[in-house]
Amino acid sequence: MSAGVKRIVALSVCLATGFLLSILSCALYGNWWPLAVVFTYAIAPLPNAVFGRYVSSDPLADVSSSVADVGRFLTSILVVSGFGLPIVLAHSGIITSSAMLMSVTGGLLVYGTIIVYSTLFRAQQDF
Repeated sequence: MSAGVKRIVALSVCLATGFLLSILSCALYGNWWPLAVVFTYAIAPLPNAVFGRYVSSDPLADVSSSVADVGRFLTSILVVSGFGLPIVLAHSGIITSSAMLMSVTGGLLVYGTIIVYSTLFRAQQDF
């Protein structure tokens, strides 16, 4: 296997493990509220993808696109809420602390996979 295929396989295993931890945090403890975090996984990259095309492709350009900044801001809100929602649910006693830990760990794996994937393929497009 080539190095690119090994990277894709490793990233897909990390992504599947993250989703598995998020779903198990619901199923093992009989409370399905942490499943709301999975929806933030799905929609978190969308504002960056939609508003990202308004970024200048010239690295020397000193122009800041406010539309791209809004996309980054919306993405950051969704990512922070993906981590914050299980913590708030555990603090209020709706879910157990074990379910919170599993959900946050799953979120770290999913968001980390998305960041690594976008970094790897952005680096390959630059050459």
